Amino acid sequence: MRIASSPTSSIMVIMFDPSPHVDWLLSHGRMLDLQGLVDGLGARLRADGTAMMRVRISFRTTHPLTAALSVIWEANTAPIKPITTAHGLEARSDYAGSPLAEIARTGHPYRRRLTGVLGADDHVSLHEIQQRGGTDYYGLPLHFAGGSLGMIVFVCNSTGGFSDDQISGLDHLAAVLTPVVEAHANHQLAAAIAKSYLGARTGQRVLDGQITRGDIETIEAAILFSDIRGWTALNAARPPAETLDIANRYFEVISDAVDNNEGEILKFMGDGVLALFPGDGTDEGRQRACRQAMAAAHAAHGIAALAALPVSFGIGIHYGEVLYGNVGARARIDFTVLGKSVNIAARVEACCDRLDQSVLISQTVADMAGTPTRHIATERLKGMDTPMALFTPATS
Repeated sequence: MRIASSPTSSIMVIMFDPSPHVDWLLSHGRMLDLQGLVDGLGARLRADGTAMMRVRISFRTTHPLTAALSVIWEANTAPIKPITTAHGLEARSDYAGSPLAEIARTGHPYRRRLTGVLGADDHVSLHEIQQRGGTDYYGLPLHFAGGSLGMIVFVCNSTGGFSDDQISGLDHLAAVLTPVVEAHANHQLAAAIAKSYLGARTGQRVLDGQITRGDIETIEAAILFSDIRGWTALNAARPPAETLDIANRYFEVISDAVDNNEGEILKFMGDGVLALFPGDGTDEGRQRACRQAMAAAHAAHGIAALAALPVSFGIGIHYGEVLYGNVGARARIDFTVLGKSVNIAARVEACCDRLDQSVLISQTVADMAGTPTRHIATERLKGMDTPMALFTPATS
């Protein structure tokens, strides 16, 4: 704030000066995560005499489950966790007709003084803020370079609401904030795309810069391979939309089972899934990875039964070294796993249908896991010179 003399009297007027907050944003605030940025800015504005009660930043996301992200600071309350909003936001009563919806529709600021009586036309969110002591609501669009839009909302609880110089200062702050929030939105976009298409672990490696063709490392892992039985016949007998729905339900079953046992899906391949459970090179790590993969296989069939999945599927598991990283053409690469161990896992799974087993594991996995198993057969797998003993977990 700054103190200025009134031109018509000797009264000293307290004016809002946004420049210290701008300096903070450009030096320190921009280096914080989004929640830290909002928390810091809200606390600074309240300490500067604005009677700030609430600051909220919101923007759209690109994510299969989430349509928008909001971070909120409120005075004299415990920290508020970031809020994610599912798709279908426009149809929700708590959004439709709200100030945020109006800002998104018009691309212009929205202000509503809350010191008087609110009417039936005022959105329920404004009534709620007024009941909590809010006296002025001021929302601003944050116009991003790519054409998308973020929003920032300021709410105060001073007797007269925001002064004219405070509104002007908040306009200036919003302009400075826009590229900072856009950088956060772009980071959220990159992280969401990487996680959705590559998985959490692999996606983070790409975000960390592992993007060059041939950028590969050798790791140990339990490899889980699964596919739907009778997929070709199913496609011939049912409409495409129905088979797609079945495939997505199956993928959801496998995904839940793998995620809940600390694995990661690397690929959806037609009607098949390739998942990885990394080991750490120690006997304990190998045992843990094998047991996690076996637990995922058991869980997948349990989830499928509860969900009444209308198809059966096999799962094959092997443990060994794989090449983990980027392969492909110069300008079009893929993050995947390659190697003999991957091929063995696929060959083991291919025996499930013929041997009438829902889960098969290699001799290596049976030995490393150290859990009860049943020997099913000894098979000469395609591409291998030596027959391999195949087992099924005693619980499958």
